[in-house]
Amino acid sequence: MVTILALIALSWYYMLELMSMNMQPIAAWSSKDIAMLFVMWGIMMTGMMLPSAIPVILLVQRINDSRKARQVAYTSSYYFVAGYLLAWMLYSLIITGIQYYLHTVSLLTPMMKSGHLSFTSLLLLLAGIYQWLPIKQSCLKNCRSPLSLITKDWREGRFNAIKLGFSHGQYCLGCCWILMALLFVLGVMDLFWIAILTLAVFVEKVAPKGEVFAKILGVILIGISILIHFINI
Repeated sequence: MVTILALIALSWYYMLELMSMNMQPIAAWSSKDIAMLFVMWGIMMTGMMLPSAIPVILLVQRINDSRKARQVAYTSSYYFVAGYLLAWMLYSLIITGIQYYLHTVSLLTPMMKSGHLSFTSLLLLLAGIYQWLPIKQSCLKNCRSPLSLITKDWREGRFNAIKLGFSHGQYCLGCCWILMALLFVLGVMDLFWIAILTLAVFVEKVAPKGEVFAKILGVILIGISILIHFINI
């Protein structure tokens, strides 16, 4: 677990100290800029999503410790974490492509933030509605109570541990992907909103009544979207 906490700390160090230096406002994108954008998203997703995954990582660690104590086969929990992060690295790859496209059609400013109120309103509306959809609630339920997934899909071996972590990562991805996309509205490199979204995800997945909080957040996002729409008329 010390390694996981160190990984989170390093990710936040990058966001606090290095991100703004590595990703300056860009007018014309090169392949290097796109690669660095992917690196930035990958590190951000690590720092933002791993804290809320700590309870399930601890659960996997306890199972492995129990198996180790009984001197039966076990696999390091790091393989589970690797599978979990793999899901978010794939998301980082996709969101990098989306961001590049949004820049090419001038929906995002060189500061990596929405440049159109209509786009801002639409994204907030979609995020708010998604918070109430059955797929969101189902993914959130599995994120909050992963024991059934672990019990059903647990297999020994490194590949199976990665596969299990990837499966859990997919549920978390289905739960939180559009909240991460809100950075297009709030500012991809805005540390204040990165911290707020990290906290929101943590509350949804870990805190009591997190599913209720998710729906309340959805209402708030829809309300802000409607307000921005009328301002823009």
